[in-house]
Amino acid sequence: MSGTHQLEVLPDADAVAARGAEVIAERAGESISDGAHFNLAASGGRTPWGMYGRLEERDLDWSKISIFQTDERIAPAGSPERNLTHLIAALSPLAQASLKPMPVEGGGGSEPDLEAAAERYAAAIPERFDLIHLGLGDDGHTASLVPGDTVLEVTDRNVALTGAPYRGAQRMTLTYPTLDKARALLWIVTGEEKRDALAGLLEGDREIPAGRVSYGESLVIADQAAVG
Repeated sequence: MSGTHQLEVLPDADAVAARGAEVIAERAGESISDGAHFNLAASGGRTPWGMYGRLEERDLDWSKISIFQTDERIAPAGSPERNLTHLIAALSPLAQASLKPMPVEGGGGSEPDLEAAAERYAAAIPERFDLIHLGLGDDGHTASLVPGDTVLEVTDRNVALTGAPYRGAQRMTLTYPTLDKARALLWIVTGEEKRDALAGLLEGDREIPAGRVSYGESLVIADQAAVG
């Protein structure tokens, strides 16, 4: 059952990245102080990569943090198209050890192997994420839950593949059942091109994929350009 998104509006993308890093660090610190391991799912995007880079300014015990991926393009290791490539660049070697990448290059491009890889990743993720960071596309997609794709109807798997290439690449993604169980969601939204999608998200418009995510606690950090 969804409640109401909490919205914070900041002047620009840099301020959004800094605030996002603060929220992640606070959440991680709380979990670790309680003696728990902190499980985060990370999305891609230019502003979020800056956000993850700012985590280096925080005094975090990376041995008690795991960073999974919300979604990833089916592409070779090191490809600039991969979210993982940019996450690695943003994080220190110590923090990189916390990364739990989606296994998108090991299947050799054959669908059965990729399906098996998605099943392996589903078995590796926690039962419930402490925090899932989500982005928002100009078409209303989030993670790789994209408009018109069969992946939107997946309810029996926690990780799945898009049914067709989306903007040039097939994707692996966490599904709605996984997103809906998160203890908290953190949305990072910047840019004028996101205005309509952000309005739809805040209104709970189920015509866009992001509007179909259920949540208990949800914080949206947006820049002024995205809010309008």
